[in-house]
Amino acid sequence: MKVCVLGSGSWGTALAQTLVDNNVNTIIWGKDELEVNDINQNHKISKYFGDEVHLNENVRATTDINCVADADIILLAVPSIAIESVCKMINPLLTKKVIVINVAKGFHPETHERLSIVIKRFMDEDKLQDVVSLIGPSHAEEVVIRLLTTVNAVCENEESAVLVQELFSNDVFRVYRNTDVIGAEIGVALKNVMAIASGCLFGINQGDNARAALMTRGLAEMSRFGIAQGGKPETYLGLTGVGDLIVTCTSQHSRNFQAGLQIGKDNSAERFLAENTKTVEGVRTAKVVYEEAQRQNIDMPITEEVYRVLYEGKKPSDAIRDLMSRDLKSEEV
Repeated sequence: MKVCVLGSGSWGTALAQTLVDNNVNTIIWGKDELEVNDINQNHKISKYFGDEVHLNENVRATTDINCVADADIILLAVPSIAIESVCKMINPLLTKKVIVINVAKGFHPETHERLSIVIKRFMDEDKLQDVVSLIGPSHAEEVVIRLLTTVNAVCENEESAVLVQELFSNDVFRVYRNTDVIGAEIGVALKNVMAIASGCLFGINQGDNARAALMTRGLAEMSRFGIAQGGKPETYLGLTGVGDLIVTCTSQHSRNFQAGLQIGKDNSAERFLAENTKTVEGVRTAKVVYEEAQRQNIDMPITEEVYRVLYEGKKPSDAIRDLMSRDLKSEEV
């Protein structure tokens, strides 16, 4: 069995190494020749992990997209905004049906579709066997040095989820299964919005009490929105709900937390939006979820305030004040 990982960034490389550790025939495709050469020649990817992290010497990479032609599994490790274009690019190159594993967390920026739907829409039925989302509380910086990690293989077809589960699982990387595609995909996307809010709190010198409140009420929003779309309530108590929420809202590795941290320190999103060059999925997700919540009349106060900070120039300090001064109510999930 051959797996082709599309994306030579931190997460794609870390997952490719997990597969190689498990003796799975794996190749990474990347656009950046410097990254590809670093992997092949130095067994490093210094751009993301520095010089101290050494990859399994059997991890290989290429700039030739035709590597997908004879693959059995395609792992998409690209930003959510690139899912459509990458699917269009590889679709005519495939010579047989493949399982596509998606690890991005977000929505289509224009149609607001979940990413598994985007993949199915832009790949031919005779080329696509199944879509499995490999998602949960995980940072590439820890996976690449083989620290303990658990994630979920999410697919309506449990047979495909089992296949992915068995490919990736080992002594340090444990994969569970879940068939609630709607709930899981929404949970891991929305927690990025909450992570931006968490970073903002930290940036303006709020403490543990505030962050605990943010994560608890953020989980309520995630559940409320996901259930309204057809997700299962219990999913939000699992790895793709509270699990991913905790790690993203508390870890210095989280790009969304780091974005919020800068915004909070500046008490403004202006500088971050002008200077940021990294993929911060929560920025686009905040807009998608805010617009959908408005359309569907779903109460999402934290998401709404993050949206106003990012897109309307509101100060984080004013957003927090407005959240704390909302009408008093009973606690509702």
